[in-house]
Amino acid sequence: MSTIQTTTTIEKELFIKMVLSNWELQISRMNNLLGKLSDEELSAQTAPGRNTGAYILGHLAAVSDSMFTFLGLGEPLRPEMDELFIRKPENSGIEKPSVSELKEYWNNVNSALTQKISQMQADEWFTRHTAVSEEDFAKEPHRNKLNIVINRTNHLSYHLGQLIYLVKK
Repeated sequence: MSTIQTTTTIEKELFIKMVLSNWELQISRMNNLLGKLSDEELSAQTAPGRNTGAYILGHLAAVSDSMFTFLGLGEPLRPEMDELFIRKPENSGIEKPSVSELKEYWNNVNSALTQKISQMQADEWFTRHTAVSEEDFAKEPHRNKLNIVINRTNHLSYHLGQLIYLVKK
C-alpha cells in the first residue's frame, strides 16, 4: 500500500510566507545599507580589484528586474540593464547610469516586483518558471517560481555581504 503525500493550501501558504518574508528582509537590509552609503562610498570598490558598490547595485537591480520574466509577471522595466550588469563585467567600457539613477532603478524594480508578487496565488508559486522547459519541470518540479525567489534571496544576501565593506567605521 502506498501513501500519497499531499500538501494543504495552509501548508503551501506558510511555506510561501516564510520564503517571501526572507526576500523582503533582504530587500529591507539592502535599503537600510543604501541609506547609510553616500554615492561616493557606493562608487568605491568593495575590496581591491573587486567590483564597485555601484556596479553591484546595478547588478542586483537587473537581477530583480529579470524576475518579472522568470515568474511570468511581465517584461522587465529596464531590459537594457541586463546587458550592462549581468552580461558584461564592470570594466567592459560601456557607460553606466549614475549611482542616483541606480538607486532609483533599484527602488522602482523592487516596488513593482513586490506589488506583482503580492497578487500571486499559492498554487502559482509551485508552477514552472520560464527558464525551465515543461519536460524538465516534469522531472524536476522543484524548479518552480518559488525556487527563483529562494535563489534570488541567497544571491542578494551574498552581495550584501560584499557591500557591507563600504560602510565607514
